[in-house]
Amino acid sequence: MLFHYMTQKSYSKGQGRPHTHQSLERGLRIIEAAAAIGNSATLSKIARETALPRSTAYHLLRALVELGYLVHDGNGRAYALAPRLFRLTGRTWTQAQLAEISIPFLDELSRLTGEGTSLAVMSERVVTIVAKRDCEGPVRVVQKVGATRPIHCTAVGKTLAAWLSEAELDAIINCISFERLTPKTITTPVAFRRELERVRASGFAIDNEEHMEGIRCMATPVREQSGEVCAALCIVGPKNRLSLRRLTELRKPLARVAADLSVRLGYGSIRGMAEKSPEEAGQRIALRDGRNISNRKEGDNDH
Repeated sequence: MLFHYMTQKSYSKGQGRPHTHQSLERGLRIIEAAAAIGNSATLSKIARETALPRSTAYHLLRALVELGYLVHDGNGRAYALAPRLFRLTGRTWTQAQLAEISIPFLDELSRLTGEGTSLAVMSERVVTIVAKRDCEGPVRVVQKVGATRPIHCTAVGKTLAAWLSEAELDAIINCISFERLTPKTITTPVAFRRELERVRASGFAIDNEEHMEGIRCMATPVREQSGEVCAALCIVGPKNRLSLRRLTELRKPLARVAADLSVRLGYGSIRGMAEKSPEEAGQRIALRDGRNISNRKEGDNDH
């Protein structure tokens, strides 16, 4: 339960009995119901769960949205917990919550790019795909939710490693075997650290056939309410469609959707990122000056 039953005693003149603030109690019940139901919490489900009249539930939901405790999906008519609650409680999004929240953003990114998309997170030094959307058409890169990815040779792995603290990064590098999976795989700690510097500077990481021959990926960080990187948003496709020139063109939709998802998770906008460190503003800088990803040419890679 996110909230305990709350009452406040008020004594009117000539009365000694405590009065329960009914609206407050009902509002907290609605928040608890939304948390229990998940992102499919529609008005009907919440009214049923709380045993409130539909009209009462509707007005309380509107108030909670206006106050920033819930968000409302206008298309699906579903309500969900807002980032404000996580800021108040100091809690972070779970992998399941990140996966569920990210689905419409992955759909939008696939629509904008025509390629497969995915969201990955790192936990205990393991990078895992938690949500994905395959592209339409006969030629596609099949991704599996729950699949793990190497850190040193994938776009999502590099992205999640790039914004770790020095101590965390050192610990991870000491655990990486730097196995060569293709002729382009990065195989030394020195080259990997140099690659992460490029990722932080540009705001984007690429996998130039380093994990699988014939496949290219590009990823960028997603942040949550504390400003920490909590996930990596990725575009993936065959190299004949994803030339490095086209990857450069796809930075804008990737950065835009990542920014929208970050806002949904409680972080600021791309404009707000300009007030952060140069590394955090990397996406915005890269979009502004239009420089090439990692200043690479087709086929280039460090080993």
